[in-house]
Amino acid sequence: QVQLVESGGGLVQAGDSLRLSCVASGRTFSSYVMGWFRQAPGKEREFLAAISGGGTTTYYGDSVKGRFTISRDNAKNTVYLQTYSLKPEDTAVYYCAAGGSLYKVSGGAYDYWGQGTQVTVSS
Repeated sequence: QVQLVESGGGLVQAGDSLRLSCVASGRTFSSYVMGWFRQAPGKEREFLAAISGGGTTTYYGDSVKGRFTISRDNAKNTVYLQTYSLKPEDTAVYYCAAGGSLYKVSGGAYDYWGQGTQVTVSS
């Protein structure tokens, strides 16, 4: 069992940056592929990024490629999502997830989810 807690969301202006964090419980964090997703009101959940257990391989969704960066610190059981040049259309609840497969973008591929952190980008 893995518990995930996200933080770092907030209200920002267009063009700003945010770093989201997700802390995981448990001793096997480094064995999990970790992913970030988001869901805006009235829209489907969207895959953003994933990172391998060792942190050496990453994969991004087309909508954020080049603007967001995923990383992890296994010593701290933490995965990060650094966001840059935020746009109003980035407004959503952002979720981290564990236990997926690096190149599978479906949320159904992941076993554990956090409660989410709200990101709101004003124009």
